[in-house]
Parts: sequence; C-alpha cells; structure tokens
Amino acid sequence: MTLQDVVARVAGGDARAADEVRARLDAKTKPRGSLGRLEELACRLAFAQAGPPRVDATIVVAAADHGVAEEGVSAYPQEVTRQMLANFEQGGAAINVLARAAGVDVRFVDCGVGAATGNIADGPAMTQAAASAQIGAGVELAEALAASGTTVIALGEMGIANTTAASALVAALLPARADEVCGRGTGLDDEGVERKRDAVRRALTANALALADPVETLAALGGHEIAFLVGVVLGGAANCTTILLDGFITGAAALVAARIAPRASDAMVAAHVSPEPGHALVLAELGLEPLLDLRLRLGEGTGAALALPLLRAATAIVDEMATFEAAGVTDAGR
Repeated sequence: MTLQDVVARVAGGDARAADEVRARLDAKTKPRGSLGRLEELACRLAFAQAGPPRVDATIVVAAADHGVAEEGVSAYPQEVTRQMLANFEQGGAAINVLARAAGVDVRFVDCGVGAATGNIADGPAMTQAAASAQIGAGVELAEALAASGTTVIALGEMGIANTTAASALVAALLPARADEVCGRGTGLDDEGVERKRDAVRRALTANALALADPVETLAALGGHEIAFLVGVVLGGAANCTTILLDGFITGAAALVAARIAPRASDAMVAAHVSPEPGHALVLAELGLEPLLDLRLRLGEGTGAALALPLLRAATAIVDEMATFEAAGVTDAGR
C-alpha cells in the first residue's frame, strides 16, 4: 500500500456520529451540557471513530537516536536511549507504571536505537526513502492494531535529543522562530537552551532546499521514531481509530501527518500540554484543546496514559447513565 493509498482513505471525522452522541447525552438525567468537556470528549471520540465511542486502547512508544545529540542539546548522554529501552522492556519506566495503572498494553518499537540519524544542524537527518519506510512501518502497525480491535492508539516516544528534532520540524512547518519552539526538554540550563536554538537555526539553514513538502521536511529534520509515529497517525486515521497524542514530540509527528493528510487531525485528541513552548503552538495549529495541564515533560506516552481514564469516563456516561425517560425524571429541556 502506497502513502497515497493511505492518504486517500483518511476520510475525516463523522459529524453525524458526533450529533447522535450529543442527542444521547442530552437525554441523560442532567442539564444539557452540564458535564462540560467530558461530553465534548464523548462526541469527539464518536466523530473520530465514525460511530458509538469505544475505548479499547493500546499505547505505542517508538524509540530512536538522533545525530543532533552531538550538539549538546540534551541534558542526558545518547546512551540513555538504549538504556531506557531496556528499562521499558523490564517494566520499570514511568510509562510502564502508568500503563499498568490504566490497565492498558504498551507496544515498544525500536525504530533506530544505536543507529542515529544524521546531525540535522549540518544536513539531512535521513533520506526520503528511509523516512517513507518508517512511515510505512507505522501505518502497518496501526492497521494491525485496528484489525485486532484497538479503537484508541496512544502515542509515546523516547530518544535523546528528539525535542530538538521536533523543534526544527515545527519551526519549519508552522513556520516559527527557533526561540518560539525551543524549551528546556529534559532539563537544559540556559546555555543548553541556547545551544538547542542555535542547532535548530542551523538545521533550518542547512536543509532549506529540502523543505518543499512534508515528507521532505520530515526526512531533513525529523527522526526515525517521529517518522514511524507519522505513519501510526495516518494509519490510525485511515481506520477511524482515535489517536491520543502525548507531548511535544508526538505533536510534531501529528503536525507532519496533518500536513500530509489534512483530515487526519479529525482523528486526534490531545492528552495534555507540556511546558515546551512549541507544544501549545502545535495544538493550536491542529485545532486541539488539551485535556490536562500537569506540566509533564517526560514523554514516553505518560500524559496519554493519564488521560485514558477520562476517555473511558466519557464513553461510560454515554453507555451507562440513565435517561430522563428511563429514570422517570422530569426533563426541563435545558
């Protein structure tokens, strides 16, 4: 299946399904709209899934290394990516704990740990063929998850220096200045933030001729795990699967996917907003309002895992709450 085939299947949200859920919610024993954003979330899930909202979730965490780490743009050395991947597999990371608490499975995908991209400050991260291959692999996983009954794919990532790659992608796609999108990541000091901004500025200059379309931009400035997540978003959207975004890096992947297939944003729900300055810009561009603001900046899909109970609560209200008629309660009609 080609990328064009996948894009052609991204039909966008189903307004009729959302309206049907809104009508069901209005018949429940409560004033209209009194559950606020929980009702909006139920309608959003129906819109994305083109039918009654369901939350059968899988968290997908993609990991890879980045050549731009050599610019000193992370508070941690590059070998931490490999070490954290092992920690994931052993069940000891924050996402393992939160996934267990949420009762949801996690898929960890090694997209290029130990095989860093090129340093984007000097040239392209990867070839277009490599980016396309990662997108294709992400589409395949999303297709398989949808076929197995997954209705919500929650995104996560791990990769030392990937906030720099995400910052460069977002700066190119919005567009925005480096100082508007670069934050402290995992804990940079002021000098580290300035190194990151400088690396992003150099990356935009070094790759200026390769920013004509979204896939070219992704290949020039992104990372293997970001490209893989772009594919997961597109494959999920093509199968009416809700895509639950985590933080800034997954937001950057979602932005690329929306540039490739604009209706893909209809499938998205933003779990939270991070302190990274570029994240709020991305969510605004995608038209998404985050469910949570807990100042999370870890990644791994942790914010998405924390938001899953809200998705389940929204669907439970639709399915389980009594109607005025069934409960014998007078409906004032407002």
